[in-house]
Amino acid sequence: MSSVDYRNQTTIVTGASSGLGEEFARQLARRGSSLVLVARRADRLESLADDLTRAHGVTVTAVARDLGQPDAGRTLRAELESRGIHATGLVNNAGFGTHNALTDEDPERLQSMIALNVAALVDLSRAYIDPLTSAGTGVLINVASLLGFQPTPYLSVYGATKAFVLSFTESLWEETRGTGLRVLAVSPGAIQTEFFDAAGSQSADYGTKRATPRDVVAMALDTLDRRSNPPSVITNGRMLAVASKFLPRRQVVRFMGAIQRRAMSRS
Repeated sequence: MSSVDYRNQTTIVTGASSGLGEEFARQLARRGSSLVLVARRADRLESLADDLTRAHGVTVTAVARDLGQPDAGRTLRAELESRGIHATGLVNNAGFGTHNALTDEDPERLQSMIALNVAALVDLSRAYIDPLTSAGTGVLINVASLLGFQPTPYLSVYGATKAFVLSFTESLWEETRGTGLRVLAVSPGAIQTEFFDAAGSQSADYGTKRATPRDVVAMALDTLDRRSNPPSVITNGRMLAVASKFLPRRQVVRFMGAIQRRAMSRS
C-alpha cells in the first residue's frame, strides 16, 4: 500500500483538547482530513476547531463528551451518523494515569481510569471497526505507552491498561490485514504534555528523554505511510522496552520501581 490519502476522510480524535490528541488533530488537518474532536473541555475543542478550519479549510466538528461513560463508542457513532458524519479514521488517544502506590489510590479514580483507558477504547474500536474496514482506506490508531512493555510500580494500573491497549491493537492489526484498514499501536515514552500534571508527578520520566508531541505524532503517521506498516511503534525510549525482553523479570520490576520512587521523591 502507498501512503495514506486523508483528503477525503473524516477522522475522530479522542482526548483532542491538549497534548497528543491536539497534535494528532493538527497534523491530520494539515494532511487534509476532516475531523471530529472529542474531549470533555468544550471551550478548548471549539477554539482548536476554529483554528484548524481557518488554517487548513477542513471541516471540524467538536463534541464535548466524557468517554468514560458506558457505551461511549456506540453512543458517539449513533450521534455522529444522525448528523450525517461517517468516520473513516479513529485515533483513540483519550486516557489518564495516576502516580501512587496502589494502597494510596482512590478506588473511584482507578475505576475511571480503567473505564477510559480500556473500556472506552474497546467500545470505540468495536463501534467503528466495520465502517473503518469497509472504507478501504481508513486508519485506526490506539495510543499505548512504553509502560505497556513491562510492569511499572507506582503506575501499576496505568501501565497495565497500556499493556492491554498494546496487545489488543496488535491483535486487530492481524485480524484486519488485507482489508485496507491500517491499524497501529503507538507507544510513546515520556512526553512533554499535561499527562504528568494529571498523574501527580512532574518528574516521572521512565528513565528516558521526553519527546515532543509533534515528534511522536509525526512518527506515528509516517509509520502508517509505510508500504506495510508494523502493528506497533515505539516512538522514544526503545532501549527500555528492548532491555525488558532480555533482563530477568525480577530485575526489570526492581529497576522500574527505583525509577518511580526517585521520581516521586522529587515531586
